[in-house]
Amino acid sequence: MSLNEKNYASEINRMRRQKNALILAHYYQRPEIQDIADYTGDSLALARWAEKTSADVLVVCGVHFMAETAKILSPRKKILIPDVAAGCSLAESCPADEFEAFVKAHPGYKVITYVNTTAAVKALSDVAVTSTNAHKIVTSFPREEKLIFAPDRNLGNYINSVTGREMLLWEGVCHVHERFSLERILVLRKVYPRAKLLAHPECRKPVLMTADFVGSTSALLEYTSSSSEREFIVATESGVIHKMRLRSPDKTFIAAPPEDSSCACNDCVYMKLHTMEKLYLCLRDEMPEITVEEHIRVRAVEPIMRMLELS
Repeated sequence: MSLNEKNYASEINRMRRQKNALILAHYYQRPEIQDIADYTGDSLALARWAEKTSADVLVVCGVHFMAETAKILSPRKKILIPDVAAGCSLAESCPADEFEAFVKAHPGYKVITYVNTTAAVKALSDVAVTSTNAHKIVTSFPREEKLIFAPDRNLGNYINSVTGREMLLWEGVCHVHERFSLERILVLRKVYPRAKLLAHPECRKPVLMTADFVGSTSALLEYTSSSSEREFIVATESGVIHKMRLRSPDKTFIAAPPEDSSCACNDCVYMKLHTMEKLYLCLRDEMPEITVEEHIRVRAVEPIMRMLELS
């Protein structure tokens, strides 16, 4: 049977009621995926919803580590992802075996890992963080504590700069935030001289230094909702602009451009793998299913729970 977008939505709604399923979508998803989701949020919000919901099935429209996190927190729930190839360049930049060797080479360090990591890397950690709570959690450690921060060096450098810490950083990056072009952003600021430049802390330092406001995905969204300003240049994954426009339809949002593309926006190729058709098939067939080996899950849940407590 060939279905159009309207019929996909109708079938998805029918099946999620029938299966007691919830759809969780990250802000970087396609607009139609965000619109049909039961919950839309950043990584921390999705983790909290996964932990609290009584649904039997969770469909995570995000990247693989987000689905793994849902499984770590909800081992008895069935966790699905529409496209299992939806990985994360940042998580892939930190293989568990290499990171384990790195940690062992630096005894006496507490290990802080960004949630954008595999379950196996989380299992090597003392506490997980998101861009929303990284500052708060890092500063909860005593000033003299030796800290490793992985895998995003840009976020780690930013947290070091605003806290005065000297965390030891793993050399990983997000392919989206690493690609923003300061030169093209400065040209764009001349075209929109009244626009405020908003940047995610995973961006490189020159972009962050130029920004009017630096914050997590949810913080950027809150800033645009509450600000009296009318124009914004947004240096993060362009999917969040959909939610910004829904909340503030009278304001103008311009996607910051990457350096190596003629495109005016900067999309995560992994996040955009999910489609309405794949979501429909995922619910219909209840696959692909995400699993985490129990010995890994038991170790990985501890840093996540500590993050949720500290948040």
